[in-house]
Amino acid sequence: MTTSAPTPTRDRTFTLQKRLFAYNPALFAFNLLMWGMVHSAPALLTLAVSGIFGRLEEAEKLRGAGLPIDPVIAAAWVSVGWFAFVRASRFGIFYGAFRAWIELWYTLDALVRRNLLGYLLTARRARRLPDTPAEAVSRFRDDVDDVAGYTEVWVDGAGFVVYCILAITMMARVDPWITLLVCAPLLLMVLFVQRLSPTIRSYRRRMREATARVTDFIGETFGAVSAVKLAAREDAMVTHLRKLGETRRHAALRDVLLTELIRGVNTNMVNMAVGLVLLLGANKVRGGNLGIGEFVLFIGLLPRLTGSMAFFGDAIARHRRTGVSYERMTRLLQDAPDTKIVEHHPAYLHRDPPAPPAAPPALPLEELRVEGLTATHGEDGILGVRDASFTIRHGEFVVVTGRIGSGKSTLLRALLGLIPVQSGTVSWNGVPIEDPASFLVPPRSAYTAQLPNLFSDTLEENVLSGSNPDHLNRAVRLAVLEPDLEQLQHGLETQVGARGVKLSGGQVQRAAVARMLARDADLLVFDDVSSALDARTEAQLWDGLFRELDATCLVVSHRRAALIRADRILLMQHGRIVEEGTLNELLERSEEMRALWAEDVGE
Repeated sequence: MTTSAPTPTRDRTFTLQKRLFAYNPALFAFNLLMWGMVHSAPALLTLAVSGIFGRLEEAEKLRGAGLPIDPVIAAAWVSVGWFAFVRASRFGIFYGAFRAWIELWYTLDALVRRNLLGYLLTARRARRLPDTPAEAVSRFRDDVDDVAGYTEVWVDGAGFVVYCILAITMMARVDPWITLLVCAPLLLMVLFVQRLSPTIRSYRRRMREATARVTDFIGETFGAVSAVKLAAREDAMVTHLRKLGETRRHAALRDVLLTELIRGVNTNMVNMAVGLVLLLGANKVRGGNLGIGEFVLFIGLLPRLTGSMAFFGDAIARHRRTGVSYERMTRLLQDAPDTKIVEHHPAYLHRDPPAPPAAPPALPLEELRVEGLTATHGEDGILGVRDASFTIRHGEFVVVTGRIGSGKSTLLRALLGLIPVQSGTVSWNGVPIEDPASFLVPPRSAYTAQLPNLFSDTLEENVLSGSNPDHLNRAVRLAVLEPDLEQLQHGLETQVGARGVKLSGGQVQRAAVARMLARDADLLVFDDVSSALDARTEAQLWDGLFRELDATCLVVSHRRAALIRADRILLMQHGRIVEEGTLNELLERSEEMRALWAEDVGE
């Protein structure tokens, strides 16, 4: 499968972020305005304080010369009033700016998450996750937060630019040489961070990958607690987790140390700039070349100016980290268009989303035809299914059988579009299906996997999963779940736990079958769901389906209860359908079928 080549990261991050800001340009512009006023207000405050000291110095000189000082004192009070007004106004401006920022953050955060999840759920054709599920969760959690948080660089950056222009202009009007000496080390800081950019990206990527490995191992461990206990491998699991945690600690330490190094250099640059102003400015004040008010202006503007320059250095580092986040999310989406991550869609943060789209139109099954279906996997392409062709007609019960590893489950998953296929066609009533993954869904087809997953909710919610409640009782009855409900303390209201851990294996499989039957689909696809059932329960399951439903079934099974009832059997070996026919026909002409029949002890 080809993956669209992204544009170079340096240009791509700017391009994607610009597209993200265009989602709500009015909100973004309002944030720029508000935070511009918040960050530029300290320059006005410093100007007012400088004016106060300047007027007081002027009044002292006039008093010494015996001249009236009332106009100067009045001007000083005007500066005091201006200071109080700016100071009070800044609180209100900050409140409005903070509310606008929270709105912008969550809007863009929700949009990116929506685009990631939407593409993974609705993209045409099948694809495998390039990494583990835990790694995918890391994309949704950490990388999306990085992208949304990077907006802060632009919003605050605009305000800091305004402040820097005001501060440098006012300082340069007083003494351009001191201003130049102050700004020079700060510009060197920006260049220093620019040179560290490749290292910043490398450390951030390693830290995220190490975190995902730890998360993935913890998730897998919780899902296999019983297996670990049976194998008495608790110590080995803890040792491996400790090793993964140590790797993550080293990666995180490098990332944090580099960040703190940059901040430390920023702080030292601030101290150097303040030292230069104190050294040069004090000498000029003593020599009479610099007034007290002008000196106060320098001292008042300098800390925030140097902090602003440090902010721009940190912004470069955050830009590189955001580029890593975009790369990781692009890898998750694989063949998606380059701008899919920042595509514009309604986020519904202030109103309810519309009703979900209606179910696809009913097309009653007359015939499902599979021709030349090939879906291989593994490095050498040996595993999987090759050149599979067969037909299922309405009302038939077709069983796919074969030994472990013969390709039975792969055949079903390829047919349903759940895995990528290399070639072959699937036709519904003679019409080729362009995208089986989106076409073979209820009410056309329903599927139960060999190892079904249940959600940590009630049994009833797991069975219905949003389908018509009117079908609940019938689905429970046909799945032979009624006897189990009598044993469960809360019946259908029983909490099944994560992945159905509170139920037995047979109950989990029958709950998944009930979930499928509640969909009222034309084609029912079972992947060895009877493996955890006893012979009597399995016979009841198939008898109920034949008695009450006019469904068409495609079943993977090696059990006699299914084989006896099959209208046709597809026998698979080494990824190919080698025989097709009734049970009697295959027992008569196939040695492999006779061996499978003799080995089965399910009856």
